Amino acid sequence: MRAETQNQAEAIRKSLALLAQRMDYETAPHRLEEFNALIEDPNLWNDPAKAQKLMRERQMLMDAVGTYKMIEAGLRDNIELIEMGEAEGDAEIVAEAEATIKALVDTARAKELEALLDGEADGNDTFLEVNAGAGGTESCDWASMLARMYTRWAEKKGYKVELQSISEGEEAGIKSVSYKISGPNAYGWLKSESGVHRLVRISPYDSAARRHTSFSSVWVYPVVDDNIEIEVLPNEIRIDTYRSSGAGGQHVNTTDSAVRITHLATGIVVTSSEKSQHQNRDIAMKALKSRLYQMELDKRNAAINAAHEAKGDAGWGNQIRSYVLQPYQMVKDLRTNVETSDTDGVLNGDLDRFMQATLALDVAGKSRAEATAED
Repeated sequence: MRAETQNQAEAIRKSLALLAQRMDYETAPHRLEEFNALIEDPNLWNDPAKAQKLMRERQMLMDAVGTYKMIEAGLRDNIELIEMGEAEGDAEIVAEAEATIKALVDTARAKELEALLDGEADGNDTFLEVNAGAGGTESCDWASMLARMYTRWAEKKGYKVELQSISEGEEAGIKSVSYKISGPNAYGWLKSESGVHRLVRISPYDSAARRHTSFSSVWVYPVVDDNIEIEVLPNEIRIDTYRSSGAGGQHVNTTDSAVRITHLATGIVVTSSEKSQHQNRDIAMKALKSRLYQMELDKRNAAINAAHEAKGDAGWGNQIRSYVLQPYQMVKDLRTNVETSDTDGVLNGDLDRFMQATLALDVAGKSRAEATAED
């Protein structure tokens, strides 16, 4: 076996060791038996929130075990194929197995990083907001492109995407939009996307076909679990109702059912524009509690706090990522320097390379901080 392939195999083994450690692989079968016994309890769904949490934890453990076994079997089988190919002088079999092991390195690394999503709220569902910044119609159009990018990414992950509220742009695009994205580690993955995103392109709204720079901001915060108590007193908020705007036709909301809640002490404003005012109050209150919870997380987590403070206004000097469509094509993350010329792929939701790099950077930063603390 070539030295390069041996090094790749060793890297996979290291990732497998970390995966086993993070999920406590030795006790996993016993814990799955316990989960299976609990879900057979006929009274389980008397408490839907508890049942859903249990089902999600069970699924996450099953996925972790399945991933470990898949990577382990892939490594073992392809090493055997290489040994067999070398013994029989079959260079084609050897080349195919080596290529598979090389691809497994990336898969194992991605799963290793995912296993490190162990922050207080990393496993939670998440709210994601996109707001148009400096640039008028251009930025409203850019905000709609970002919204599409994130919904595409979430759909590829198998996550559920629910529209919470939307404010249309005056000429095109959107001024703001809010989604609830549900799935394993949704917040853990998306939290790295909070910040200002910059677009450079030839404007489709400029008759002179000049190049324009647009900005939009993205804000990600976790959905608060039912077991996390966030108290909001009636005198701490102002609730306004208004007529929501839509795409027109029979779907236009003709009653003042949309709800806006303002948290007076912090200035946080959340909205919801579903059909039912009662439903909107519930959705908006949950969003407010999630925002307040995020603030508390920020206070206790210096890394997340620094990232939010650095986000700043949606304009020059505050961007975390640049998307250049003209005169050349490139997307570059300014925190990790990860870049790609596949702008179409990124705008269609291929964001994992950026999220993984930022997560790796955060992990490295935490490790250095822990080492410094120990010294």
